[in-house]
Amino acid sequence: MSASPSPSSRPASFAALYSAAADWARTDGLTWVYLFKALAACFLALGIAMKLDLPQPRTAMTTVFIVMQPQSGMVFAKSFYRICGTLVGLVVMLALIGLFAQQPELFIVTTAIWVGICTAGAARNRNFKSYGFVLAGYTAALIGIPASQHPDGAFLSALTRVAEVVVGIVCAGAVSGLVLPQFAGLQMRGTVRARFSAFVEYVSTSLAGRNDRAQIEATNARFVADIVGFEAARSVAVFEGPDSRMRGGRLARLNSEFMTASTRFHALHQLMNRLRDTNTSGATVAIEALEPYFKEIAPLLAKSGEPVLSAADAAHAAAQLDAYKAELPKRVRATRAALETQPDAPLLDFDTGAELLYRFIDDLHAYAATYASLAVDTHERERWIERYEPKTNAIAAGVAGLRAAIVMMVLGAFWIATAWPSGSTLVLTAAATCALASSSPNPKRTAFQMAGGTLVAAVMGMIAVYSVYPHIDGFPLLCAALTPFLLLGVFMTTRPALAGYGVGYCIFFCFLAGPDNLIHYDPSGTINDGIALVLSMLVSSVAFAVLLPPSTPWLRNRLLVDLRRQVALASRVGMRRVRSRFESGARDLMFQINALAQNEPELKRDTLRWLFSVLEVGNAMIDLRREVAALPADARYAKSMPWRITLRAMRDAVTALFERPRADRFDRALSATVDAIAAVQRMLTTFTPPREERHQLQRILSQLHFIRTALLDPQSPLEPLMRGPANASEGVRHAT
Repeated sequence: MSASPSPSSRPASFAALYSAAADWARTDGLTWVYLFKALAACFLALGIAMKLDLPQPRTAMTTVFIVMQPQSGMVFAKSFYRICGTLVGLVVMLALIGLFAQQPELFIVTTAIWVGICTAGAARNRNFKSYGFVLAGYTAALIGIPASQHPDGAFLSALTRVAEVVVGIVCAGAVSGLVLPQFAGLQMRGTVRARFSAFVEYVSTSLAGRNDRAQIEATNARFVADIVGFEAARSVAVFEGPDSRMRGGRLARLNSEFMTASTRFHALHQLMNRLRDTNTSGATVAIEALEPYFKEIAPLLAKSGEPVLSAADAAHAAAQLDAYKAELPKRVRATRAALETQPDAPLLDFDTGAELLYRFIDDLHAYAATYASLAVDTHERERWIERYEPKTNAIAAGVAGLRAAIVMMVLGAFWIATAWPSGSTLVLTAAATCALASSSPNPKRTAFQMAGGTLVAAVMGMIAVYSVYPHIDGFPLLCAALTPFLLLGVFMTTRPALAGYGVGYCIFFCFLAGPDNLIHYDPSGTINDGIALVLSMLVSSVAFAVLLPPSTPWLRNRLLVDLRRQVALASRVGMRRVRSRFESGARDLMFQINALAQNEPELKRDTLRWLFSVLEVGNAMIDLRREVAALPADARYAKSMPWRITLRAMRDAVTALFERPRADRFDRALSATVDAIAAVQRMLTTFTPPREERHQLQRILSQLHFIRTALLDPQSPLEPLMRGPANASEGVRHAT
């Protein structure tokens, strides 16, 4: 006889079962919730469109699957921009039909040009605004091409199509926001906490010397992805409710301050590494003078020895950092006074390290203070005019638009030449595919996957229309019959590897087999439309592979040139918002390059090295310009003074080096930087300025010295240029 389970084992079994159920609810459970929400929104839109006797209820179904996302904020954002894009496309379509309805060739050409412009705009604006551009172009083709064959009914056709789209948008938004909503704002709270903790851990381990180069690169690459993802989540969270909108400015500020703090810490850490690598007695003295301050930073970022886990904990850390920052200048001056008594004291190295330390503490305090302010609904730190600015290469955006226009013109010419009954479907689907796929990292693969999903949808649609529909009666049975067909497509959209297939399946199953109030059974028309859909996507995929494909090195090289040119932005544009534009632009460009180099770790490593170099030199340039601009109105600080002229020469030489790295430009940049350092040092020895002005000149000198060390860094991508012209062409990757 077996022994019965002991009473103590039953609670343990129940706890294990509860833990497994909770884990499922947090992972796969959310997927199944999304599946049923998507189906519920689809059937709700279908029922309302049928009840309103709209001509094509399938358009409302299609709209649901286009805008539906797991998080409510994404649905609201896509819905908002879809309505805006649809209305713009409607107006343009009516104008084109009014002008060129009697000339099909001109109508196709002008529609292709409009779609190309919108596709270029979508590629240029890499956020949810791009969706508005996509829809402005797609709607003009979707409504205009069929309506152009019956221009007398174009206006009524356009209005009914917009009504169907609005029904789908409203249903998707209502179901997403009311039925078990998933809010991006809640996810962002966890992201803010995790990122602050990760940054504190990174700072602590780096200052303790426990991070090697590979760990530093991996951590910074992860930070870049976090920054871009955080901005994307913030841009949709504002659509979810007043709570997110009241904190929108602080969340944007938090992202900006995190970029600045991480850049500042990297500069400080790199300077210390360079001093250690120098291995001279002077560098050792500077390190020994600075290291005690570094050991004091980690305890400031904890509360009672525990890491910061909430906004309240961040308030405590911010208060400690503020007090530490207030005492730091006096302590640094005392340390410097002690160094001055030593012969050959490395004052320039010490001053540069101390300046970077103070700026890092100041930036870290601002970051912690903004994090702490999220605990309340309103706060003075909400006032923030800076914003994240994604950078997309204008040439790449133009190529995307030109590619879409060429595809439409070629397929339009094929339609006119063959008079194919499904030619309109061929052309308008190509417009949609080019616009939707152009924003993905691998548009050729996306378009091909959409073709595969559409092929499956065509087969399943034939089964649904000609084998299932004749045997059902009533709306409930219709929903039950459609559920297994649609469930397959929605499930594929939840798997990243199958997302392209899922999108093609869901959208074009509705297009081919979506029921109308009066169903027309036309097998030849369905087959023709299915062939047209798949063919348009295959042609689009071929166009992405042949017409300047984004995955080829040309686009990566253009983006890398844009990344290096961020130094010119830091050196020359107006000071208003220059730092946020510089920081966000550089990281966004790196994120794009990494997306195009998924399977090229060496290229990713080179890009990260360029990012480090650009951030170090660019931030030093911004600090240098601000210090110079803050000097008082005095003849000795005038722009015509020799030392100011050497500063401008240094700025121009360094900017030219990053725009086109060459050995001769490296030599000029290094020489100009050394000359600028000497000029400022002469300025300090020639006359005795007031204390504050002397500190300003010393800070200028520190920035110049840091730029010089960054140029000479052996781990910099500029390092091959130090060997001379013979080896420079081999060592600098993507230098042009």
